[in-house]
Amino acid sequence: MATLRELKTRIGSVASSEKITGAMKMISSAKVHQNEQSLKKLAPFKNQIQSIMGHILSTDENFNSPLIEAREVKHASMVVYGSDDGLCGAYNINIFKGFLVELNKIKETYGKDVKITVYPVGSKIAKAMMRLVSDEFEVVVPEGVDSKMSGEKVTSFTHTLRDSFIAGETDLVEVVYMHFYSMGRQRLTTEQLFPVLADELLAGETRAEENQLYIFEPDPNSIFNEVLPMFVTSTMHEITIENRASEQAARVMAMQAANDNAKKLFEQLQLEYNKLRQESITTELLDILGGQVER
Repeated sequence: MATLRELKTRIGSVASSEKITGAMKMISSAKVHQNEQSLKKLAPFKNQIQSIMGHILSTDENFNSPLIEAREVKHASMVVYGSDDGLCGAYNINIFKGFLVELNKIKETYGKDVKITVYPVGSKIAKAMMRLVSDEFEVVVPEGVDSKMSGEKVTSFTHTLRDSFIAGETDLVEVVYMHFYSMGRQRLTTEQLFPVLADELLAGETRAEENQLYIFEPDPNSIFNEVLPMFVTSTMHEITIENRASEQAARVMAMQAANDNAKKLFEQLQLEYNKLRQESITTELLDILGGQVER
């Protein structure tokens, strides 16, 4: 049975843990709001690009771009976003499980012999991917690419994936990440980056009737090939920010759970301490009374 001193020490440790988890929750909450603001700032840029794409696609031109060229998939690349830091609950585990599901879908669709190259973003998810390395499964960790990378690095990484697709080194590029909806809701999402899907491009074709006011110079196809890489890059920036927001939201929930558990444990230890202290006081009183009776 624990002594009063041991219980007091444990109570102090739990109280300290409660303060730490509470502080970490506040920090992560602030980071979630910061990433939400970043998403709001990015939205007008991406919406404008989609609008331009919609106007261009609503013309009668035939568009050609290596980024929309679909071909037989013999080599698929998958970018999997995770985290570099822990204390975010089952965040990375859920991403890894979702990745395995998507990996099986690719093999079912394109054959079991399809070669897979994975680009993990985040040391935690990279560590899990390394266990799957085989002749048909390669893990590549690009230098400087992580969950905290700068905007310039996101752009550079996107260009690397684009160049790999254009060169025919890979036939399909997918991104697996946590789509951020709110503090309490994130959903694992798989998005095809290359070849660019027509449905993604047609998202901005809602105001095609306004095209009568546009004169394209030099020509719609040239503009299309200039704007399309910008659209892909903005998509990767959006995915990166959403992944960061989802990670911090998961950390908020994990810290909240840890804080609640610490409070419950603190109450239990405090109750046990009070009972033991009361027993000690009662024993001392009985000893005093027993001594007086003997006299």
